[in-house]
Amino acid sequence: MAARILNGNAIRDQIYAELAGEVAALAAAGIRPGLAAVLVGDNPASKLYVNSKIAACGKLGLESFLITPPASISTADLLATVDQLNHRDDVDGILVQMPLPRQIDSKKILDAVDPAKDVDGFHPLNVGRLVAGRPNLVACTPAGVMEILRRSGIPLEGANAVVMGRSDIVGKPMAILLMHANATVTVCHSKTRDLKETVRRADVVVAAMGRAAMVTPDYIRPGATVIDVGQNVITDRAEAERIFANFPAKLETFRAKASVLVGDVHPDVVNTAGAFTPVPGGVGPLTIAC
Repeated sequence: MAARILNGNAIRDQIYAELAGEVAALAAAGIRPGLAAVLVGDNPASKLYVNSKIAACGKLGLESFLITPPASISTADLLATVDQLNHRDDVDGILVQMPLPRQIDSKKILDAVDPAKDVDGFHPLNVGRLVAGRPNLVACTPAGVMEILRRSGIPLEGANAVVMGRSDIVGKPMAILLMHANATVTVCHSKTRDLKETVRRADVVVAAMGRAAMVTPDYIRPGATVIDVGQNVITDRAEAERIFANFPAKLETFRAKASVLVGDVHPDVVNTAGAFTPVPGGVGPLTIAC
């Protein structure tokens, strides 16, 4: 029996409907919140992602400001840009799209964002608040995963949860949020021994390893909830045919576009899991919404 599909687009639309009411109430009071997005250089994936965020602002009636410094910008000049945004009264939220060019000290930039405007939740003060159980602004992808789980009625209290990946952006905050929801949490990574056996004991699996289709059905306990954070572009025909052997529609997409998107979870897991987020249309829309 195939897994229940957890539709991220539908949950995003629920959130947007709720936000539209909040934005309208603020507008009635003469307030229009503003989001500034800093997009350095011409990374196509980053550009697509930031444009989606700007479009969401427009849809909801939020003000948005797109700042696009050249890829050659220095750390000092980017710090000055962030400082200007910190002091602008019309900017309530700031996001600096990652990754930044190699010559830039990314940690310095993220630390420079006013914690009260740090909508990505990357500032050490916001990370500390999250650890202390007093979250204010939380990393968007983990926050989106929690919305999927909560709004889909997935029980977390007492559940065994495995987070695959330990990045500052997803893995670490994800584990903390799950602990605050009273799950028993194991964090796995590239050095974990008996990875497959550890993951297979989980009631809830959040895969964020950045490796295409690595989580195969033998990693998953039948009936488990599987949340796929991965976003991997496949351009090799043999790899696409191997991964999507049982999904002819996906192979048609590959043949038409010469590429196809796959998560960190192998699509065959849909026949083992109890609930499953698709890629695309799962976690991605919630990251933007959050």
